[in-house]
Amino acid sequence: MAVELRADSGFAIPRLYAWCEANDVDYTIGLIPNPVLERLAAPLLEMARAQSVEQGGAKVRLAGEAPYQAGSWLRPRRVVFKVEILLKGPNTRFVVTTRADDPLAVYDRYVDRGESENWIKDLTNALRADRLSDHRFWANAFRLLLHTAAYWLLDQLRRWLLAAHAPCLQLDTLRLRVIKISGWVREHADVRFPDVCVHLSSHHPGRALWLQLARASRIHTWGR
Repeated sequence: MAVELRADSGFAIPRLYAWCEANDVDYTIGLIPNPVLERLAAPLLEMARAQSVEQGGAKVRLAGEAPYQAGSWLRPRRVVFKVEILLKGPNTRFVVTTRADDPLAVYDRYVDRGESENWIKDLTNALRADRLSDHRFWANAFRLLLHTAAYWLLDQLRRWLLAAHAPCLQLDTLRLRVIKISGWVREHADVRFPDVCVHLSSHHPGRALWLQLARASRIHTWGR
């Protein structure tokens, strides 16, 4: 399976480019604007501004490309730039890439990384997976394993809810509305028909989600 790297300008390091190229890993990485890059994009920006004026101030979005070699690079690389004319003003962005797609397709694929960044946000923010303050490696590794297991459980709940046509919730919202709730859990003793009943208040804010979850996961709940 092919591996591809998409990352923001915090990863714009020549050593990373060289490693990806040596190991056949395609990459698209953001670049911080500088005067040279802005001069490369200037003609396209003027074209976008002219089109916006012709269209009565409408939003215009164009993309182009140019070879570029920063002072720390051993050779030129392909840089794709996106220019936009918005109500709040022009907006220009740059990426360096090994992909051969059309410039706009390259940039759209780059910004599509936002979904995966939200997954990381769920892990670090909702589940506090960045709390790895122990001075021992294996202790931190075990903590991260527990956070990851919690992520898997919450994500499974989210998938069940999505199957029941519930809105897609961030994990911190899901934890507050579905998990962090007082209730009774009772297990029936009949070994032939084992059953677990969850008794919750009929007025708690997550009641509707629990009913959807019960239907989606095929467990029985009764409002108390």
